[in-house]
Amino acid sequence: MKLFDVYPLYEVTLVSAKGIEVIDDKGNIYLDFYGGHAVISIGHSHPHYVKRLKDQLDKIAFYSNSVQNPLQRELAQKLGEQSGCEDYAFFMCNSGAEANENALKMASFHTGKAKVIAFKNSFHGRTSAAVAATDNPKINAPINQQQKVDFLPLNNFEAFEKTIAKGDHCAVILEAIQGVGGLDEPTTEFYQFIAEKCKKNGIVLIADEVQSGFGRSGKFFAFQHHGVTPDIISTAKGMGNGFPVGGVLIHEKFKASYGLLGTTFGGNHLACAATLAVLEVLQNENLIENATALGTYYKEKAQEIQQVKQVKGRGLMLGLEFEHEVSELRKKLIYNQHMFTGGSANKNLLRFLPALNITKEHIDIFFERLKKELLTT
Repeated sequence: MKLFDVYPLYEVTLVSAKGIEVIDDKGNIYLDFYGGHAVISIGHSHPHYVKRLKDQLDKIAFYSNSVQNPLQRELAQKLGEQSGCEDYAFFMCNSGAEANENALKMASFHTGKAKVIAFKNSFHGRTSAAVAATDNPKINAPINQQQKVDFLPLNNFEAFEKTIAKGDHCAVILEAIQGVGGLDEPTTEFYQFIAEKCKKNGIVLIADEVQSGFGRSGKFFAFQHHGVTPDIISTAKGMGNGFPVGGVLIHEKFKASYGLLGTTFGGNHLACAATLAVLEVLQNENLIENATALGTYYKEKAQEIQQVKQVKGRGLMLGLEFEHEVSELRKKLIYNQHMFTGGSANKNLLRFLPALNITKEHIDIFFERLKKELLTT
């Protein structure tokens, strides 16, 4: 049997990793400034993370949600405390797409309506309603297109007010920093305007924090830069540091009932151990503060490169926008400079999504090697 060929692959086979370094089958060391789509939040093979998972494996790795799992309660308590979202209840699942799917389902249950407002260049996942709310027709199959979604431009007050006035929407779903879309952001005024209009019209505001959550933006959640209170928050990627886990924070005004949501693997013992380890490392090593400080340092260093048109993003969710496409530059950075970076729907944007425990020295190395490659481009 062959693999279903849906991924264009680089000619690199990674076999081990530690911290920010990943090593291939030939012994070459690469610096990971992409973290596998912002997944690696506390570094590869962090010793506390590894110990947490190994210790849990010695006890119990999985059982269904039909029995008590005290790790889930411990995780919900710590997540509420560290994020400042103690007025929410927590539902665990397996991925960002599943988190958004459940968020949209809850909004529809709550309002009795089905239409959604999303934004141009959004990315919310590849499952049914989540992919319908993603602004990419290439991955939106006819079966998904039955979902009704209005795509609006970011920061267009008039278009938003005109659309929401129709009164037939259950939810607005919004990334505070667009990930795949290219690091565009709503202004604080626009995000607050959305929150106000959603509250006034009885529409559920969903903050998609799948990529920007768990400290990556310099706040625990990126919406916290804007002083708003979403009704539902979705999260995934960095919360498990590579273990497949996602979650939905649902405001206490929503009422739970048996069978309303469900999952086979979500919230299993290993997933809880992985996420608890991430929360503990974020707190003990002050990594959210580190993301803020190094984001500032990165932007200062970027000013040294004349080819950079604009620096986008916050914390350690960053990108360098050039006048030219960066796909070939990314390849050269891998093969010549041994560094992994990311792309986006914006073909001119080079994304930088490292673990939150990198140092200034790592950023210095990144820019030194980037400059070398730009000289030959």
